[in-house]
Amino acid sequence: MDTKNHVSHSALSLVSIIAVVFILYVLKPFVVPILFAIIMSVMVFPIQRFLEKKWRCNRLFATLVSLLILFFSTALIFYLISTRLMYFLDNSEVYSQKLGELFNKSLNSLERTFNIGTNRLFSDKEFQTENIIKDNLDKIGIVLSESGSLLSDLVLIPIYIFFFLYYRSFFRTFLYKVFKSKSKSFINNILNKVYHIQQSYLLGLLKVIILVGCLNSLGLVFLGISNPFFFGFLAAFLLLIPYIGVIIGSLLPAIIALATKDSAWYAFGVIAVFGFIQFIEGNFITPKITGSKVSVNAFVVITSLILFSMLWGITGMILALPITATLKILFDNTPGYEAYGFLIGEPVDKHLQSKARLRLKSWKRNNKLKE
Repeated sequence: MDTKNHVSHSALSLVSIIAVVFILYVLKPFVVPILFAIIMSVMVFPIQRFLEKKWRCNRLFATLVSLLILFFSTALIFYLISTRLMYFLDNSEVYSQKLGELFNKSLNSLERTFNIGTNRLFSDKEFQTENIIKDNLDKIGIVLSESGSLLSDLVLIPIYIFFFLYYRSFFRTFLYKVFKSKSKSFINNILNKVYHIQQSYLLGLLKVIILVGCLNSLGLVFLGISNPFFFGFLAAFLLLIPYIGVIIGSLLPAIIALATKDSAWYAFGVIAVFGFIQFIEGNFITPKITGSKVSVNAFVVITSLILFSMLWGITGMILALPITATLKILFDNTPGYEAYGFLIGEPVDKHLQSKARLRLKSWKRNNKLKE
């Protein structure tokens, strides 16, 4: 009987998960702006709290001022990015022509090296390297413009942010009424943990972006790449997409290096510099700045990136880590789901060592105690 109940409970849980995923997929235009609004509300809330407590401003005025600061800061960032990208796209024909010439020279060099005949695979008149490269450059611009518009074109986000900030006590009381079986202190504790982990993630990410942007820019200055600070901070800004963002961010300056420099080694140098900085960021900068506040292991990060990208595309990749960190808190504080919170978290040293090494450590510790 217990086995049947367990099977039926597991089947019900699986059906519930499938239903939730389907609803999230269908309601993407509604859910994604709300999630972005929640994260950005957490980011701007310290400004509102400062205005309310230090300057004694009423909530409505503090909310409007905080929202205006966020709006102008975001608009300035996107304006700077869009203007430089438009400059890049306007010169795409020049870049594509130079890249086409470089490609043809490389092809001729391969023919001479391997003694390939004149009837080459790419000798068809319809094959034009410049057009192919230009088309791909245009596609890069389309992808970047679409990824930028994911935030800027959602006009509902500022409205959601306003109500999240202005009605925050109202929404807290709503949670008290929904979870009547839990004490107010328990709910407040969960909300504070979620808020602090989101704030730690955002502040840590901002510090990492600034530091990595400076390192990227210095590397590009050393290589003599044009617009070094723009490309350096653009690649750092793309750290919003873990692991993948740095690859996307290194492609544009590498293409510029191929088109403007007399040697392909500059492009390899760009990729090498960005890869080295990414290694420093992942192993030293981010762990030092964020510490163990956002404790999600690398396997879960990669898995969540894949799953959320399948669910919501690029926006899902941006939201993957904040959502996963929040789920860890909810699992850790929900009876019966602690194992899932443990799976999301970082493993301790004993989980990364062999049994023989652990027995050796235990034997040494016991001998010290005897002495």
